[in-house]
Amino acid sequence: MRLPRPLDPMVSIKAKLGVVVVGTIVVTVGLIVLSGLVGFQMRYSLPVGAVLAVGFVQLLGHGITAPLREMAAAARAMARGDYSRRVRAEGRDEVGELARAFNTMAADLAAVDEQRKHLVATVSHELRTPISALQALLENIVDGVTAADEATLRTALTQTQRLGRLVTQLLDLSRLESGVVPLTRTRVEVRTFLDDVVAQSAVGRESTPVVVSVTPASSYAEIDVDRLHQVFANLLDNAARHSSLDAAVHVSATVTAAALCVVVTDDGPGIAAPDRDRVFDAYTRLSPTARDGGGTGLGLAIARWIVGLHGGTISILDTPTGCSVAVELPHPAQEYS
Repeated sequence: MRLPRPLDPMVSIKAKLGVVVVGTIVVTVGLIVLSGLVGFQMRYSLPVGAVLAVGFVQLLGHGITAPLREMAAAARAMARGDYSRRVRAEGRDEVGELARAFNTMAADLAAVDEQRKHLVATVSHELRTPISALQALLENIVDGVTAADEATLRTALTQTQRLGRLVTQLLDLSRLESGVVPLTRTRVEVRTFLDDVVAQSAVGRESTPVVVSVTPASSYAEIDVDRLHQVFANLLDNAARHSSLDAAVHVSATVTAAALCVVVTDDGPGIAAPDRDRVFDAYTRLSPTARDGGGTGLGLAIARWIVGLHGGTISILDTPTGCSVAVELPHPAQEYS
């Protein structure tokens, strides 16, 4: 049963306390005067007046103290891990504002706790897969079931590299979210930068050709080379894993006086329109049918953070076939012939 709170419309707790004090005095004095008029004995009127005054204070003061008691109870529940408790926040005074802030904090804590549980579950799953594969492979080698030939060792190396990528991406995501990754901008030629990214990311997947085009051909931009290298290496890796065998991946860059736009395109199955924003969320994996079983679900989330640090945007373009990812960096760029 929810008790009435007659003072909730008042916007100041000082005014509420004043009403309680004045109301108590009025009730007590009124009862004493009324007792004298009707001939009620004073020794009875004082106790009755005190009781009525206490009841009046309880009625009016309930709306002032109840939110505080509710917040105390909800805080104790949070200490036990229950973030579902909320406080009745109908007052317009300082206590009501505190109650609304408390509810907001409780909702944020509940979201953070849910993200933490999701993180633990996802990372545990991601780590278990390559570790289980490595364990089975090594057990077969030790038992003599599998020979320690080049193909077997390459499989073990692939699983180890997958573990390394996951750990590195988790560390990168943690640094980016905490804001401890400053940008170091360097003026570089766009074509040279993209050629370096293509050359380094081609190791281990030489069968995937990459076609690079830059307009104008000789263009420069001020970027954080290491961080954007990480972004485009991830985009090239995704494109190579989801495109057809031996199909070319296209990287086209357009440089203007105010922006650098790079589009990475493959001929794979593409991404459905409802998933084009969600794909940049951490741990989102939409295509388990990639040729190597898919990634960790962190690469695009890290890419979005890095592009965001540059003040830019990354998005999935609406194309009839394949997938095109556009990175736009609205930073000063200059064209040189």
